[in-house]
Amino acid sequence: MKLTLITCAVISALALTACNDNNSATTVEKNNVQAIASSADTAAQSQKTINALYLQASQTIFKKRALEATMYGLTSKDVGKEFNEQLADFSPENEAKLRQLLTKISREISGYNLLEATSTDIDNQQVMTGITQYFAGHKDFTIGYIDVWMGLSPFIVNQINGPLIDIPRIMQNDQPITTEQEALNYIARLDKFDSMIASIEQKLSFDTAQNWLPPKSTVTGALRYLKGFTSAEPKSHVFVTNFIDKLNKIASLSKQQKQQLTTQVIEKVTTVVYPAYQSVTKATEQLLTKARSEAGVWAQPNGEAYYQEAIRQLGDSSLTADEIHQVGLDEVKRISAEMDTILAREGYKEGSVGARMVSLNDEERFLYEDSQAGREQLLADLNGYIDEITTKMAPVFKTKPSYQVKVRSFPVEIQDGAPGGQYSPPSIDGSKPGIYWINLRDMKANPKFGLKTLTYHEANPGHHWQASLNMDQTSLPFLRRIAPFNAYAEGWALYSEKVASELGLYENDPFGDLGRLQAELFRAVRLVVDTGMHHKRWTREQAITYMSEITGTAESDVVAEIERYITWPGQALGYKLGMLKILSLRAHAKTELGDKFELSAFHDVVLLGGAVPMAVLDRNINQWIKDQL
Repeated sequence: MKLTLITCAVISALALTACNDNNSATTVEKNNVQAIASSADTAAQSQKTINALYLQASQTIFKKRALEATMYGLTSKDVGKEFNEQLADFSPENEAKLRQLLTKISREISGYNLLEATSTDIDNQQVMTGITQYFAGHKDFTIGYIDVWMGLSPFIVNQINGPLIDIPRIMQNDQPITTEQEALNYIARLDKFDSMIASIEQKLSFDTAQNWLPPKSTVTGALRYLKGFTSAEPKSHVFVTNFIDKLNKIASLSKQQKQQLTTQVIEKVTTVVYPAYQSVTKATEQLLTKARSEAGVWAQPNGEAYYQEAIRQLGDSSLTADEIHQVGLDEVKRISAEMDTILAREGYKEGSVGARMVSLNDEERFLYEDSQAGREQLLADLNGYIDEITTKMAPVFKTKPSYQVKVRSFPVEIQDGAPGGQYSPPSIDGSKPGIYWINLRDMKANPKFGLKTLTYHEANPGHHWQASLNMDQTSLPFLRRIAPFNAYAEGWALYSEKVASELGLYENDPFGDLGRLQAELFRAVRLVVDTGMHHKRWTREQAITYMSEITGTAESDVVAEIERYITWPGQALGYKLGMLKILSLRAHAKTELGDKFELSAFHDVVLLGGAVPMAVLDRNINQWIKDQL
């Protein structure tokens, strides 16, 4: 009995100890769970806070750039206010406020302490810091204006971009008119052109007072556009004809309603738009008397520092202007040698590479007819090239974008200052496709042997493919989905031309391959002439002569290109510098991975992270290599 009692006591004691241990373990576990939950809550709150900063950055820009919000198909909720009747204010005070706000947000994003950050979180923070600073511009330069595509654009009145050109184009191509209210929004915007253009004149005066004076070619080109913009009778202006075309498709409106709305548009064009454009034309004519004879930005106050900043931002490079100039010369030599080999094989053996390309440009077999029929045939061929490449590229591109692309010719009123080709993105909801613009001002500037390459650059797998995949990444902050990093975007488009060659698109097409190499040579020459004018103090004429002699491109194209580089210091550097970086990363990945390297997977890594600074792309590719190994 006694033994039994002792045994029972021991058993009871053991049971009690076990029970206490369980209670202790449960308490510890609860504490751990609570700590984990608390940590998760803190991390979630941290993510919520930085996401709010990302949204604030986007809304800050688009509240000040209402037309660009329309271009991307944003809603009032996206922007944080109603904007469909609004235009921008480019006055010095308003531009300064925008830059200050963006600089502040950029610092807040950069200094934010992320908790439990994933690689995507780290990328978001770094890229959003860069984008907001890109749009804020450099603190030492209060000139120019903030462009949603290229950041700080140095001359608010010029021949190729700026609100006087971009806003009319967006209203024509991107502003929907499918209801009576949308028609009224369009009219309301026309009614604000006087105040908007007055703010541009104020900014022009502000910049001029700082001795920031555009080169003569920039002002001359701007005047050519401005005078052409108001040359038609108001009732025949594109603002009116475009409106009527869209209005006629609204079945719910009566003929009388359509007539009343059309009358209002004609009245606004006559009494508001034309006088406003005529006013800024006079201001630009006065500016012409002060415009600089020098082509390079070096002639501007603190211009050399401006150019080095442009190299950093638009070329995404730490190289000096002299180093970039030499890279350009080396690439010109290499590509010219490849072209010489093909030309000689095809029987063209006399003269320089450039001279022989000029002779090709004169051969009728390579030219489209300079007529409406010829232009329509050219556009049809471009669409055919898009269909062909989209099929052939499938094996080396895993992910396909959801947005469509269309080919259109530049409007006649802007074609003189526009490049040979250009791309504009689709609206977010896909109601408007991406647009591949082709310049048809001079049919001789569009030889057949060069158009496949231009198409691969502007459409697929170039700008459209990249920008559309970027916009498809709905988990990224909105500004990342439209990120305009120049070296990445233009480098990818130039890299795409090489991918097309690797896929056999130029097989049994030696002249098409010559067109591809001529296009690459063109981008190498850009490194030479851009640094030549803005750093080595070349004249406009020196640059035109060099580009013409080396590339053999039609003179009309060369002049437009050189004047473009004059107006946009540094932008032309991004193509070749970006391409060389992507190719070097691909070669590195192939070396490291050997048989494990898969081109389609490499392309996904490059594209699905969106447009990023090259330092971020470098990190992402190296992390991917590590993961594969």
